[in-house]
Amino acid sequence: MITRFLGDEVEDAGGYISEVIYGANDGIVTTFAVVAGVAGAALDPAIVLILGVANLFADGFSMGMSNYLSQKSTLDYEEARYGASHGGKPPARTAGTTFLAFILAGWTPLLPYIIGVEATLFVTEGSTFVVSAVAAAVAFFLVGASRSLVTNRTWYAAGGEMLTIGMIAAAVAFSVGMLLGGLA
Repeated sequence: MITRFLGDEVEDAGGYISEVIYGANDGIVTTFAVVAGVAGAALDPAIVLILGVANLFADGFSMGMSNYLSQKSTLDYEEARYGASHGGKPPARTAGTTFLAFILAGWTPLLPYIIGVEATLFVTEGSTFVVSAVAAAVAFFLVGASRSLVTNRTWYAAGGEMLTIGMIAAAVAFSVGMLLGGLA
């Protein structure tokens, strides 16, 4: 078991794995969905940055606050049902963990657009999306594989599972973007 030390306190490092994985996965998925939707609709790449960054912070905040309300509701339920809470994780900490994981991982699909991959690598037009897709795929796999540090899953199975789910979500966004692209 992996532990970390907080002064005199020892905490199970896997205790927040659900918040980290949920936040990181959703950060990559929703941000890359914006990227894929814009690419599918063949819109100006600048729109990726506008919508991507707006989504990153708004959805990250929403995820963190939803986690907070979920944890708080559980504690309130236990209080109403049993007269006392059975402890659980501090809602503010779980919310912060979810938000940070979302924001940190969610930047991955935007980075090729931020650094201007097409301009810096002298590659063909539209290749920024390909680089973004590769970056997102690597991030999905690494976040998924990291679960093996605190679970009994193999790193390649855990990574492959998250990669598959993330890329299916991206394909859905790209397809919807293609279908609705004529509206823009």
